[in-house]
Amino acid sequence: MRENIQTASPAVVIVGSGHAGVGVAAGLRSRGWEGRIVLIDAEGQLPYERPPLSKDLLVPGAPAEPVPMRKESWFESRGIERVHGTAASIDRGRREVRLADGRALHYVKLILATGSTPRRLTVPGADLDGVLMLKTLPDARRLAAELAPSSDTAQDAARHVVVIGAGYIGLEVAAAAAKHGCRVTVLEFQDRVMSRVTSEPVSRFFEGLHGRAGTEFRFGAAVTALEGTRSPDGAGRVEWVVTADGARHRADVVVAGIGVIPEQGLAADAGLEASDGILVDAGGRTSDPDIYAAGDATRFASLYDGASQRLECIQNARAQAEAIAADITGQAPPAPEVPWFWTVQHGVRLQTAGVRHPDDDVLLRGDPANGKFSVIYLRGGRVAAVDTVGSLADFNAGKKLVAQRATIDPSLAADPSLPLDQAIAPLEPAAL
Repeated sequence: MRENIQTASPAVVIVGSGHAGVGVAAGLRSRGWEGRIVLIDAEGQLPYERPPLSKDLLVPGAPAEPVPMRKESWFESRGIERVHGTAASIDRGRREVRLADGRALHYVKLILATGSTPRRLTVPGADLDGVLMLKTLPDARRLAAELAPSSDTAQDAARHVVVIGAGYIGLEVAAAAAKHGCRVTVLEFQDRVMSRVTSEPVSRFFEGLHGRAGTEFRFGAAVTALEGTRSPDGAGRVEWVVTADGARHRADVVVAGIGVIPEQGLAADAGLEASDGILVDAGGRTSDPDIYAAGDATRFASLYDGASQRLECIQNARAQAEAIAADITGQAPPAPEVPWFWTVQHGVRLQTAGVRHPDDDVLLRGDPANGKFSVIYLRGGRVAAVDTVGSLADFNAGKKLVAQRATIDPSLAADPSLPLDQAIAPLEPAAL
């Protein structure tokens, strides 16, 4: 990283170089911002795409390097200064960010794109070697090394991998481990996979997909301890995962995928409003008019139903980044976009448009047994979200229906031989 930091000259300072942080820098330059832009990067390398960390970078034959978000020359040609360091505190009175190494950066506007951090296991034995999480490139490299079987011993060729948590990350890791020939067990506290984000038909489809690849599931499993043989100095490596029912699961590697926590400490310590996320409005503004926040670290009101929410997805990070760049440059805000998400497990892509609620009405479109189907979520009779498996056409149509809060004819929508957007039905007079 090339640094030419001018600590005394005010700038738009961006803390965090993930999709939100880089997105703000790109948006400012594309909208004509000519002032200084400083991007603080704690990892000290070219910002990279995050989704491959739990997918492409873990499978056999994975590339050695991640895909960069932008080339070095892109940052240089746009005069975006990249600073390797960790933001330690904010002095709002002096309009200053102080780094852990003592350097201070003066800002005209400050953007907090601090992201999130994996929720840690707190049970006994969580400190044993071989217990891993996945968030950054170093995490992915370490996990990939653990999953790759050594050719030296037959024992390593059948490593036991226990994944705690059956969300997106846990299941993507499980798929990669299975491709390495590992014996994979997934422990999930709920009664099905991805229960927080999708409905039962989708959960059962992906459970079957993983099961056919050899992965075993234990639902209703509460982990109570991790066990391993420790040396006199306390060091040791994980060997078993113990659950509340007394079962012991063999483990050479344990991966905890039990959710994330927003990185709001910097904001909260500076007196900004935060409650399970830095509170921002539709323009990314915090409770301080000169400080913005974007990405996984934020909490905000849904543009569609007003519900307070955090969204951990690239689409939201980029949308908030564009809104912030527009606000700083005094331009009209971009049109709101329906949130969307995706995951790929064993080569099958699940795409979601909108945010499902547990009490939504569920409409199944197509047959999961065919490997191509969709689930439509209706709230108050209107399309609130759509899950699609193997159907880009339904995903694209579903995004539009969610944006329109469309009403549909359930019998037409359930027929996969008809385009989904042909199922729109007129509103009943009472609903107008």
